[in-house]
Amino acid sequence: MFGVYDNKDGGGWNTTKDAYTSFGARPDRGKSAFFNNGGSAPRGSYQRGGFGGSGNSRWVEESRDDEDWSKPTQANERLEQELFAGGNTGINFDNYDDIPVEATGQNCPHHIDSFQDVEMGEIIMSNIALTRYTRPTPVQKYAIPIIKNKRDLMACAQTGSGKTAAFLLPVLSQIYTEGPGEALAAQKSGGQDNGKYGRRKQYPLALVLAPTRELALQIYEEARKFAYRSRVRPCVVYGGADIGQQIRDLERGCHLLVATPGRLVDMMERGKIGLDYCNYLVLDEADRMLDMGFEPQIRRIVEQDTMPPKGIRQTMMFSATFPKEIQILARDFLEEYIFLAVGRVGSTSENITQKVVWVEDGDKRSFLLDLLNATGKNSLTLVFVETKKGADALEDFLYREGYACTSIHGDRSQRDREEALHQFRSGRCPILVATAVAARGLDISNVKHVINFDLPSDIEEYVHRIGRTGRVGNLGLATSFFNDKNGNITKDLLDILVEAKQEVPSWLESLAYEHQHKSNTRGPTFGYKYYCWSIPQFLGHKYKS
Repeated sequence: MFGVYDNKDGGGWNTTKDAYTSFGARPDRGKSAFFNNGGSAPRGSYQRGGFGGSGNSRWVEESRDDEDWSKPTQANERLEQELFAGGNTGINFDNYDDIPVEATGQNCPHHIDSFQDVEMGEIIMSNIALTRYTRPTPVQKYAIPIIKNKRDLMACAQTGSGKTAAFLLPVLSQIYTEGPGEALAAQKSGGQDNGKYGRRKQYPLALVLAPTRELALQIYEEARKFAYRSRVRPCVVYGGADIGQQIRDLERGCHLLVATPGRLVDMMERGKIGLDYCNYLVLDEADRMLDMGFEPQIRRIVEQDTMPPKGIRQTMMFSATFPKEIQILARDFLEEYIFLAVGRVGSTSENITQKVVWVEDGDKRSFLLDLLNATGKNSLTLVFVETKKGADALEDFLYREGYACTSIHGDRSQRDREEALHQFRSGRCPILVATAVAARGLDISNVKHVINFDLPSDIEEYVHRIGRTGRVGNLGLATSFFNDKNGNITKDLLDILVEAKQEVPSWLESLAYEHQHKSNTRGPTFGYKYYCWSIPQFLGHKYKS
């Protein structure tokens, strides 16, 4: 399913599959192909006084100054099948037509209505056709021309709206147009020591920072698609995986780098990455990175190294929410930026049918089984819990009940997490139990049902969790188990349901009223009637498989 781009013969592709065997998982959970891969990407105009780098990686040795990066390289049918076999099907784009979009800022470029409305070059347009994207989503309609016009951008769009393509398409398009620039000369000059760990230093032209390994891998896989038949080589680095293998992959060439902040700082300190010619910076799920405590590393990368300053580099920030901390970061990193809001900031999609049901802790497992039986064992279902211990316990319970399931949380190894995600995506384990580590950014297009077995403590996390279903215009269902422990989000949850035009249980309205007026009387008296509905009645006619 995943391949390795090896740029050793002037841009040739090799596809390898390294299947690995069981590593202690249950016998009914087959093993998928473990992947490891790359792609390619360049540009650079900011000139800095001096840089260290021997730069004798293969792409430099075999690249020529007169190469035209805007022209596609030879097609590879095997790789093409690997990259684009998934395709986009069943997308309900018509549901996007009424979504409000607001772009604020000076001299904001006009939005596009089709991909043909903006010049992105032969490589990008052919890859858009291969991905079967028929028309841009709202965030793409506005973000693509803004980025193509070299403006900084702070974009807020509901999760699952196509944000990844919204920045990859215009950034790669500009790299293809401008070529490798001075980064290639930096590689060829060589001769200087790049630190005690090795000699080959890479100068990516674009950097995408993401909070989690899963999101970084997902962005990287999308970059591979849009870098197909180009001289641009994407790479990905993230913690929890073999750094030696990642270094070897970097040394084959790196033009577009997707990274988690901690691992990138490590690579920079080892002398493997130089940001001297990084003219495109993207922070994806920026609020999540701050929540996870990455601000010092982000500022170290952006402000305290060799990256070109704002006003010279182009910077884009994307997320589903933008709290005040992110606005401060935008002020520090962006230059005369355009703020783009697609739908209300922090809102949910009307494509997701949201159900809230009162369930006491002792009844949750029984109710969960009823839900799983009603929606079908083969429907992809994502079940969120609050703790790692809770994830393991619930996975064990479901396994004993005869359900093919797996789990993902922070204590599982990177290999285990990648395997769990593959098993879920492929449908071999259609139930995935997860903590918040999987809530942000994961793009699994056919998730039918998200269940909040444990509701989160803040509403922004709720928005991100249920955004795993109903992605890119598809229809989805989200069910949340509510009881006395969740009183702190009662009012916010009610507001979300009302705004998304969802059915609101009367007991939730009453609880919200009580909380607003600081009443101490609460209980399940309203919700118990709701809870006692039969499962088919509860799901109603709105659930569509």
